[in-house]
Amino acid sequence: MEYLAALAEWNLFAFGVLLLAIQLLAHEIGYRVGSRDQKRAGSHAESVGVVVGGMLGLLAFVLALTLSFANGRFSERRADALAEANAIGTAWLRAEAVGTPRAQEMARLMESYILIRAEFVAAGRDRDKIEALSQQTNALQTQIWGQMTAIAREQPNPISASLMAAVNEMFDRSTAERFAFAFSFPPQLFWLLIGMTALSMASLGYQMGLKQRPIRLLMLVLTAMWTAVIVNILDLAAARLGAFRVGTAPYEWTMQGFKGGVTVPPPPAAK
Repeated sequence: MEYLAALAEWNLFAFGVLLLAIQLLAHEIGYRVGSRDQKRAGSHAESVGVVVGGMLGLLAFVLALTLSFANGRFSERRADALAEANAIGTAWLRAEAVGTPRAQEMARLMESYILIRAEFVAAGRDRDKIEALSQQTNALQTQIWGQMTAIAREQPNPISASLMAAVNEMFDRSTAERFAFAFSFPPQLFWLLIGMTALSMASLGYQMGLKQRPIRLLMLVLTAMWTAVIVNILDLAAARLGAFRVGTAPYEWTMQGFKGGVTVPPPPAAK
């Protein structure tokens, strides 16, 4: 899996070409075996067609299942990113509303914090970089919580309690986001998909070998279609590969709100 993931990270097209070659090779082997067994098959050729049809139907079901799984993981990562950006924005607004020096320091730390979190979401598969970003996240959380603890002790009131709840939510969301990005496509499901695809192509080639009808152009088109679907499913399921990536737009929009700051309006004039 690591080698295949490295190949996909280097070039997703090359990964697709490798899958295409595996399927074409399996089909060609099946065709040659079917051609050799043509005379012995006799009346069993029609039964082979029924079995091959069942295998292709099962493969289509597995593809639909893995597509649903991949889409669920992608949607989860997007939802977690949006929720974390909103949580950071809420905590920042409450810190600005408190307005004390410690709260202002908390707001400043949150502005650095959201940059780290956005970089974490946009990071590739560099484990050292991801680990460094996680350590920076933990360090900033420690500093923010230190200020929060001091505020809660100095001002034990509903306002500080509300700020503490927002900070807790911000920290919880970062953990949820980290877990969502750490969850990868299960190797067992990956090998099941690849194995069933290769066996289905070999069986289809065997059936055509029995009938001596090598429709190679259409088989190339069909194999290319299967490959495109599989590659896109794997890309959708992987957190840090290919074109299906969670964007950092929610973090950028939240940072745009930071630039304006919070303006405290003057008290209303006495009548």
